[in-house]
Amino acid sequence: MIPAIVLSILLCGSSTLLHYECLKLLNDTLPRATAIENRAKVLAALGGAMLSHLSQILLFAGAYYLLRDKFGLGGFGGQFKDAFSSFLYFSSETYTTLGLGDIYPAGSLRMLTGIEALTGLLMLSWTASFTYLEMRRYWK
Repeated sequence: MIPAIVLSILLCGSSTLLHYECLKLLNDTLPRATAIENRAKVLAALGGAMLSHLSQILLFAGAYYLLRDKFGLGGFGGQFKDAFSSFLYFSSETYTTLGLGDIYPAGSLRMLTGIEALTGLLMLSWTASFTYLEMRRYWK
């Protein structure tokens, strides 16, 4: 359980830093992008934020793979297929807090799943706030 807790903290911190840097880059770059129409800058901001979210989902999917296959700290039940696409699917439904339940974690992976859901909720909320500010800036 201790490795899962440590990895959860590291992944949460990494995701937060990744998202912060992505949003900061967008915030610094978009005002100087004269080739893009102002209203289209909102779409560019959303696209950049989406790439950040996808990167974080990939990060957590890789962690699930490592914890299960390399460290033996749990597994998955339900309709899990032994392919990276299943790790990616499970990570995306957990990150977005969709939680369909067709795949479920067992063992220490449950800790990581809860932290990913909390991280995803916070990062998606952050993106919503950022998008609101970008819309106020560019939709005049």
